[in-house]
Order: sequence, then C-alpha cells, then structure tokens
Amino acid sequence: MRNETLASTASAGDAKDEVPRLKIEGVGRDFHTRSGVTHAVSGVDLSIHRGEFVAVIGRSGCGKTTLLRMIGGLLSPTTGTIAVDGNQLWKDGRVERSAVTKLGFVFQESNLFPWFSVLDNIALPLKLRGVGTAERRRRATELADLVGLKGFERSYPRELSGGMRQRAAIARALSTEPELLLMDEPFGALDALTRERMNLELQRIVLETTSTVVFVTHDIPEAVFLADRVVHMTPRPGRIRQILPVDFPKPRDVILQTTPEFNDIVRALRQDLDEEE
Repeated sequence: MRNETLASTASAGDAKDEVPRLKIEGVGRDFHTRSGVTHAVSGVDLSIHRGEFVAVIGRSGCGKTTLLRMIGGLLSPTTGTIAVDGNQLWKDGRVERSAVTKLGFVFQESNLFPWFSVLDNIALPLKLRGVGTAERRRRATELADLVGLKGFERSYPRELSGGMRQRAAIARALSTEPELLLMDEPFGALDALTRERMNLELQRIVLETTSTVVFVTHDIPEAVFLADRVVHMTPRPGRIRQILPVDFPKPRDVILQTTPEFNDIVRALRQDLDEEE
C-alpha cells in the first residue's frame, strides 16, 4: 500500500512539472563509529516541485535531520544523488557551491548573532555575498516587515521573544531569495500558543514568497496543517514509509484542526507511527 502511494504521488508530480525543484534518488547515509557502521538513512527517493510545502515526520533518530542536512549541503550522502533544479548538489563528495546558493536554512535555534541588530542579522547573508549597504538594508527592512518585525529592526536578539527571534531567522533565510527553504524543527522550542501563531505566520510568508519548503517536525498536526504532502520516515535506517497528500485549500485557518477531515489524516499518521513499535 505504501509503495503504491509513493509511486502514484511521484508520477502525478512528474506529470505536472518536468524538472522538480528537488529530486532525491537512492539517497543513503552511513556513519562509521568505533562500534561499527550505523545506517542512518537508506534508499530515499523523493521529488518536490516548485511551490510545494513538504513536511517530514518520524520518530526521533529516524534520519529526518540527517536527510535535511544532506539536502542543505552540510552532510554528504554515502549513496544516491540530490539535484536542485536539475543541478547535482554533490559531486565526488563535495558540495556544488552554485547549487547551495539556492538554499535557505532555518534551525530549531534562531542562531542570531547577539551583537547584531535584527536588521543586521537579516542582512548578514547579503553582506557576505558582497551586496552594497543601501541595497541590503532595503532588502532587510522589507523582510522585517514581511515577517512581522516592523518597528523592531534596531532591537537586539536578547530583547526579543523566542517567536520573534525565529521570525528574524526566517527573514535571514529568505534574504537571498532561496529557491528551496529547509526548516529543521524551527518552532520546536516554542510554547503551544506561540507555535500556533508562528504556523500561521509561516503559512502567510510562504504563500507571499511562493517558496518551496522542506519542513522537519515531530508534531503531526503541525505537519498536516502546513504541508501539501507529509512524508513519514521509518525508524533507523530512515526510509520513506508513506507519503500522504494534504489537499485542504490554502490559506488555512486554525479552525481546520477541529474538522473530522483534518483529524482523519492526523489519526492515520499516528496509527502508522504506532505500528512501528
């Protein structure tokens, strides 16, 4: 059943878009330790198309973050290939810099520089790319407004709440106009109410920027609320167990989470997770 789900999803995606934004074929990653070889990820095949929001779920240690780090150019795959817009991300164990420039990364921790203002943190990737002062400040100001930080441009990270720091981190990731936004548990450390607000904000930002997103989370309702498709990975070695489409129209309101249709999808994913025990 799960293989059929994956095959039908992939064929439907290939039909609508000749060159996927992200194409993962046969990707695996092994770690060599003193006690032997750990197979963290094995045989992952996945195509993600322009403008899609794909959430990746699974138990702790299933390889979600390892997969994301391989997509992000931070960790080389042991086997398989990863292509962004048809261009190989990894060649001979080395990352292709031209492909990495198309990526933006948001981690669970905001990782803002405490001695930089919000505006300077957002503008930092542009500064590193040699963009002039006036242009990068203009772009950073636009992004601060986009993520709801207007009026806080001169504030420092210590003066912001956790949710506001994550907004700044998202704005920084968007500063170079990435074609693929990678998010690793970006709201995992936030309280429930702040997390709910950030889900709504992220949805708005993604719709406004038409970004393509790969979003790793442990939170099943969060995945279903945000995603066009939810990828469920198995325990180690991480493989794709199933891919569930989420066809609710966007933008979505939090009231969606009270509907039977929403909870049917959440229940199906939880049941699949329980079957792994």
